[in-house]
Amino acid sequence: MLKKSGSRRRWSAIITMTALVVTLPACSGSKESDDKNANDKSVSTAEIRDIAKQAYIYGYPMVDNYRIQYSYFQDEQSSQYRSPWNVLHSDAHVATPADTAVQTPNSDTPYTTLGADLRAEPLVLTVPEVESNRYYSVQFIDAYTYNMAYVGSRTTGNKAGKYLLAGPDWKGEKPAGVDQVLRSETDFVLALYRTQLFGPDDIDNVKAIQAGYKAEPLSKFLGKSAPAAAATIDFVVPQNPQDQRKSTQFFNTLDFVLQYVPVQESEKDLRAKFASIGIGTDKKFDISALPADQQQAFQDGLTDAWNEYNPLQAKIDKGEVVSAQLFGSRQMLGNNYLYRMAGAINGIYGNDQAEAMYPIFRQDSSGATLDGANKYVYRFAPGQLPPVKGFWSITMYRMPESLLVANPINRYLINSPMLPDLKPDADGGYTFYVQQESPGADKESNWLPAPAGPFVLIERLYWPDEAAINGTWKAPLPQKVA
Repeated sequence: MLKKSGSRRRWSAIITMTALVVTLPACSGSKESDDKNANDKSVSTAEIRDIAKQAYIYGYPMVDNYRIQYSYFQDEQSSQYRSPWNVLHSDAHVATPADTAVQTPNSDTPYTTLGADLRAEPLVLTVPEVESNRYYSVQFIDAYTYNMAYVGSRTTGNKAGKYLLAGPDWKGEKPAGVDQVLRSETDFVLALYRTQLFGPDDIDNVKAIQAGYKAEPLSKFLGKSAPAAAATIDFVVPQNPQDQRKSTQFFNTLDFVLQYVPVQESEKDLRAKFASIGIGTDKKFDISALPADQQQAFQDGLTDAWNEYNPLQAKIDKGEVVSAQLFGSRQMLGNNYLYRMAGAINGIYGNDQAEAMYPIFRQDSSGATLDGANKYVYRFAPGQLPPVKGFWSITMYRMPESLLVANPINRYLINSPMLPDLKPDADGGYTFYVQQESPGADKESNWLPAPAGPFVLIERLYWPDEAAINGTWKAPLPQKVA
């Protein structure tokens, strides 16, 4: 995900934020304040604690993004390894419980992934023509974890096309033969290709579409000599998901990541504050080299970050904050770092609302936490299936890992392509049985297996209709069976 482009850089200027976002004290932005670090006695432990809290909330999505992309594109020994940077990798299967790198993995669509390193030059991406009744999308996510662009059914249609993906330092113009230039704020971009699968017998058709996805350097597309290669990176080994939630080594990884995430005008003062405690300066940050009281201040700041975050998660669990508020572009999120953190925790790489909606169910209709010790039904009334132009699904995840649930029938979701095989109710509605044991042979077609303990249901609406977006249609709640 990250690059080496010369010396590490210092950052300096301001940020304004809305409700539920970290409130920042004034920062002078002067060279004197920029030159502070955690070893400078002019920064008190109380200040270190407060700034560390802000840095953790700001940096959590970027550090988690780095962890995932390190396993996908850098660590060849990882069970989650996909391909080298700038090389497309297509999976002709959908996610299973063996896919553990990403929380709440999508098991609806075979994925094609691309870890784009744009430091040396842009990439030209080719997509083939896709039949009009099949949904597909390419989601482009920058190193901040903002959704920076889309290609696909909703945005560019199902026609064939070529798109130039460029980093922040590229100053060229759109070449002939390219339909559109996609400009990123960061040199490292994750592209996620989703290709709809209609059923097991459709997999060869999906493979043919995936074979039409191409990525090539701009110089090759133009038939010119390649520019000098980008500098080699000494990647740091990321923490596992559990440790990055509790260990102060998180700040070492954040310091590494910030080298390669260019500062934006609205974040200059914020990044200067991080530099004042040693994070994101031109010197490598090492938490273990600090005095014990300063290390404790960082630990306390991490704890404070979670204490600030937890009330937001409670609102998400109650449906008071919805997924549409957690994912999107920088313009949409408005530098709302607490919401950006929530997006990473609840399902990193979620789509913009216009592309997909994600009703999340952690509780039943009575407000009790969903648990496999109980039995539930989930019912769509007649005419109330999710309104979409693409497709919909309901996926089961065990908690707290937010991963798919192994089960005897290898079913991890129920989705709209399965409707011909599902049994409707007498009135035309659909009832799904959400429980650990089989509901019986006569109901097993509509069974969504649950784990023994806590779980969460996530509904996905791809390319939702206006009725879903404006709230005219509302997702039903799971009902506990007495």
